[in-house]
Amino acid sequence: MGLLEGKVAVITGAARGQGRAHAIRFAEEGAEIIAMDICRDVETVPYRGARPEDLAETVASVEKLDRRIIATETDVRDGAAVTEAVDRGVAELGRLDIVVANAGITSFVRADEMPEDTWATTIATNLTGVWHVCRAAMPHMIASGRGGSMVLTSSSAAHIGLPNLSHYSAAKGGVVGLMQCLAVELGPHMIRVNTIHPTTVRTPMALNQATYDLFLPGAGLSADSPEDEVKVAEAFKGLNAMPIAWVEPEDIANAAIFLSSDQGRYISGTQLRVDAGSAVR
Repeated sequence: MGLLEGKVAVITGAARGQGRAHAIRFAEEGAEIIAMDICRDVETVPYRGARPEDLAETVASVEKLDRRIIATETDVRDGAAVTEAVDRGVAELGRLDIVVANAGITSFVRADEMPEDTWATTIATNLTGVWHVCRAAMPHMIASGRGGSMVLTSSSAAHIGLPNLSHYSAAKGGVVGLMQCLAVELGPHMIRVNTIHPTTVRTPMALNQATYDLFLPGAGLSADSPEDEVKVAEAFKGLNAMPIAWVEPEDIANAAIFLSSDQGRYISGTQLRVDAGSAVR
C-alpha cells in the first residue's frame, strides 16, 4: 500500500519537469492522476514549452505503474477549460482528493523595462491559473466529505528579492496569500492547503538559453551542451546556502507527497521551503 493508495490527484503542468515528477511519484504511491498541460509555447516566455508528446510520455510513465491517468491539453489561464478538465477527470476516476497546482512560467526582464503583456501573462499563469484549478477542485472535494490536500507551487522568489523577476516574485507571493485564505476557508472541511517553495529546480525552466545568458552574459554558453551545464551550475550555487546548484524535480514531488498524505494530515497554512537554504543565505 502506498501513501496515496486509492486517491485521485489533479496535477497541472504535468507534461515535463516538476509536473511529470509529481505525476510519477504520486502514481508510485498509489494515486490516479488528472493531468493538465498547455503543451505549446507561451507568448512572452523565452524558452520552448512542453509538447503533446511530452504529455504522452507522462501518461505512458503513469500507466506503466498500473495507474489510471486522464490527461488534457489545457491552459490554466482559461478557467472554463480548467473546470471542464477537472470535471471530466472526476467523472471518469470517481473522486478527487488532491490538487497539485504546479503549472508555471518565467522570463527575465527588469521591472522598468517590462512590457505589460509579459507581466500579465506571468500573473495569469502563475497566480490566476492556480486559483482556477483550486476553484474547479473545491466543489468536488467539499462534496466528498473526505477532506483532502491542496499543494500550491510557490518559489523561493516569494521570500527573497531577485533582479529581473518582479512579475514572477509577485505572482509567487500572491500564491502564498491565496494559500492562506484557502487554508482558512477549507479548514472546516478538513482540506489542507500549503505552499512549496523550491529553489532552482533542474528543469527546462532553469536550463535554457535565456537563463544561461542571464547568469553568465557573454560567456557563449549553450543550453544544449552538457559541458556548459556544469559551468552554469557553478553560477547557480551562489543562490543557495548549501553548496548545490539546484534540486531535482523528485525532491519537490516528495515534499508534495508528504503534504498530501496522512503523514501531513494536520499541516495546513504552511510554507514549506525546499530551497537548500536560499532564503537564509
